[in-house]
Amino acid sequence: MDSTIAHRLGRRLRVAVVGGGSAAQIAATHRLAMRYDDAFEIVAGVLSSDPDRSISEGLALGINRSYSNLEAMISAEAGRLDKPDMLAIMTPNDAHAAGCIAGLEAGYHVMCDKPLANTSDEAAIIASLARQRGLLLCVTHNYSGYPMVRQMRAMVSNGIIGPIHHVQVRYAQGNLGSDLNTENMPPALRWRLNPAQGGKNNLMLDVGTHAHQLLYFITGLDFISLSADVGASFQGRVFDDTAMVFGRLSNNARASLLVTKAATGAPQILDIEIYGCEGGLSWRQQDPQTLVHWCPGAPSQHYHRGVSTLDQQATEAMRSPRPHPEGFREAFANIYADFARSVVAHLIGESQAHESRIWPDADCALRSLLFVEACMRSSHGAGLVKLDLPIVGD
Repeated sequence: MDSTIAHRLGRRLRVAVVGGGSAAQIAATHRLAMRYDDAFEIVAGVLSSDPDRSISEGLALGINRSYSNLEAMISAEAGRLDKPDMLAIMTPNDAHAAGCIAGLEAGYHVMCDKPLANTSDEAAIIASLARQRGLLLCVTHNYSGYPMVRQMRAMVSNGIIGPIHHVQVRYAQGNLGSDLNTENMPPALRWRLNPAQGGKNNLMLDVGTHAHQLLYFITGLDFISLSADVGASFQGRVFDDTAMVFGRLSNNARASLLVTKAATGAPQILDIEIYGCEGGLSWRQQDPQTLVHWCPGAPSQHYHRGVSTLDQQATEAMRSPRPHPEGFREAFANIYADFARSVVAHLIGESQAHESRIWPDADCALRSLLFVEACMRSSHGAGLVKLDLPIVGD
């Protein structure tokens, strides 16, 4: 077991999973992330909304305490001495809010896949409930787990590039780059594009929240006003596939954010550039090991895993021996590990300063949902929209 996580508790953290059956696209990544540090043990689960399939798929994964539904699991586990410490929710979007609320009301810490909910009203209820119950809730915005993203955050915080005046983020996928319909649509897309499950603003809920959280995580700045154009790139398409957002951040810096699922053939492009009066920083997920620092009148500097002067935030997030590469799954595991340290501290009665929690919490998720809804209001005719931020928890 990891000496800084499970060893302090004397055992692994016990987890009950909600969702994550064979049809779940991201569930295997969740389970792998739990295994990296040997700090988690899945002891119970509800693997599907179909009662019979939930039990059979749980047993197939070696989860002997598998249940037909969440209510049954919470009821049965309540009286056990070895009941779970936390829930890990990896269902379609429409079940996130109910799962989080049920888990918090039952006294569990919660790890939830993004988005936290399909609306900001639901997210606000969850954030408030977590605070009232004194419980921890993390949302898996896994891109903030990359070492070089954390290096970027530290350099911004330390003033390396000076006051920020411009930020641009791009997240481009190609899974809607052809003229899909319900007959030829892959199952992983079908529920996302069903407004009842994926949310009526699925493009922004699915990838827009990631782009927003990355900006907020690195800079500590959020939008105070924005103008957005959200819609379809294909004529006759009834769901959104592209959004362009322009706005002002809380320090009056300009920011642009482009998210699309219609970038035909794109290999999952995610990048962010930040410019201050003394230089700029650039990170691209296609080359996640490298962070570029541009300085006026000087050669660009490349930070990577082999650099000895990296910030502690970056070095602690590295899992492979330097300079061997690593990537998406390790970043996901970092979010789980960060949350595990906080849960263990809570369980053993150790205080932990809020600012030391690097994982995305419910208030962060609520910010992203308010951002999404502001973008939709702007795109649907409101034009320039002002946001009253900072918000909950500040």
